[in-house]
Amino acid sequence: MTFQVYDTTLRDGAQREGLSYSVVDKLAVARLLDDLGVGFIEGGWPGAVPKDTEFFRRARTELELRHAVLVAFGATRKAGLAVEDDPQVRGLLDAGTPAVALVAKADLRHVERALRTTAEENLAMIRDTVAYLVAQGRRVFVDGEHTFDGFRHDPGYTAAVAQAALAAGAERFVLCDTNGGMLPSQVTAAIADLVERTGIAPERLGMHAQNDTACAVANTIAAVEAGVRHVQGTANGYGERPGNADLFAIVANLQLKLGMPVLPEGCLEQMVRVSHAIAEIANIAPDTHQAYVGAAAFAHKAGLHASAIKVDPLLYNHVDPAVVGNDMRILVTEMAGRASIELKSRELGLDLAGHPDALSSVTARVKELEAGGWSFEAADASFELLVRSELPDAAPARPFALESYRVLVEHREDGAVVSEATVKIRVRGERVIATAEGNGPVNALDEALRVGLARHYPELRDFELADYKVRILEGSHGTGAVTRVLVETAGAGRDWTTVGVHPNVVEASWHALVDALTYGLDRARVQGGATA
Repeated sequence: MTFQVYDTTLRDGAQREGLSYSVVDKLAVARLLDDLGVGFIEGGWPGAVPKDTEFFRRARTELELRHAVLVAFGATRKAGLAVEDDPQVRGLLDAGTPAVALVAKADLRHVERALRTTAEENLAMIRDTVAYLVAQGRRVFVDGEHTFDGFRHDPGYTAAVAQAALAAGAERFVLCDTNGGMLPSQVTAAIADLVERTGIAPERLGMHAQNDTACAVANTIAAVEAGVRHVQGTANGYGERPGNADLFAIVANLQLKLGMPVLPEGCLEQMVRVSHAIAEIANIAPDTHQAYVGAAAFAHKAGLHASAIKVDPLLYNHVDPAVVGNDMRILVTEMAGRASIELKSRELGLDLAGHPDALSSVTARVKELEAGGWSFEAADASFELLVRSELPDAAPARPFALESYRVLVEHREDGAVVSEATVKIRVRGERVIATAEGNGPVNALDEALRVGLARHYPELRDFELADYKVRILEGSHGTGAVTRVLVETAGAGRDWTTVGVHPNVVEASWHALVDALTYGLDRARVQGGATA
């Protein structure tokens, strides 16, 4: 049977705490998932959730899916009610989707205590609803809620639930680890037992795993290795409690580790873009350490790694990062050796291989600075300036020379707090004094420096302070602690990050600001020199 990749980001994933999609958001996420090439997109529960009803209405005219089939999610008919009279079932039909997913109780305890009906009525509810929807021309999937817990409690009844769903015409019966408590070996054993007990072909089974034991992806892979050919997951593992199985890790593992082409050709390389775009829509910061798609997924810090990577990148990368749309990065830290520095410099377009003295000097300088609290892991621009300063044909270090700066903070009678900064600098032989106000001492310094440089470097108008972070370094305490400042600047269609470290937060900020403007001007190919 055809392998099925089934996404439930818009339904199960939306149950994550603090996450709320608008209808427009849901349409945008669906398009991204289609770009990834998933086979099915579960859009929500029409009839039960007004927002989902509206989503399916708009999807009929606004969604043009190339790869995916849109699925409406709902429940079997209510106990004691004819299926054709159940308004919730009618809502599934009204959604107009080619496929429908039904949640059904697969644990006898839930049937008796939650549904408060009999074991046989629950089976009838499944058979009636599946058969009715199939007769209406819908493809039907049945999610067996609490399948594994139910199978442990009463394997005979849970097996009967699976048989009833498939016999009535369901395309797949999905084994749901609803409480997320399973381990891979337990999943494998349960599937083998169910198949032997019922004679159901494992290809007609699916897997839906929650991540409460941090085993959701592993449990899903175990199910596939046991013969299952339908997997469910959510983008970035979003979902209730610790979340669902991360769909990106699932498909990457299947395709790259098990050699199963579960996505259309050319789609796997869209994974990083889709992951980050969905995170932006969800207003959740991307997990930098997420497998395959995280910014740190292929980042190497130890010098030993870098030495091997210099010979062959795959010696320390389990796959080529490009196949999922990611990149390898070399982190420059106190752990870095010459190979790390050389590879990182090459990544930034600087070749130190032919300059062994400069390579030694940069390596020693990095170790010295890192020992004092500096960190270049997230400050590529500052690192690039450091490397350039050690090259034989190094340009002048700064576009200006500092004479002095001063920052005042004034609490005015009306309650306003205003910062004022004055900088005295020399630019191309001219002494310049500039003053500016800001909403804080760093902002005031930034504005004053820009005022002083503007006549000589009009390109500064295009630079914008995009982000500012301050950290107290580990091992430091109190108001006299050493601080590290990261400044992110944007301009000319790109952004860059610089770092400054000092016991005084304003001085640390000054170092980062100066690096930011220097780097930006250098990138803009502005020729400037510091003249004392």
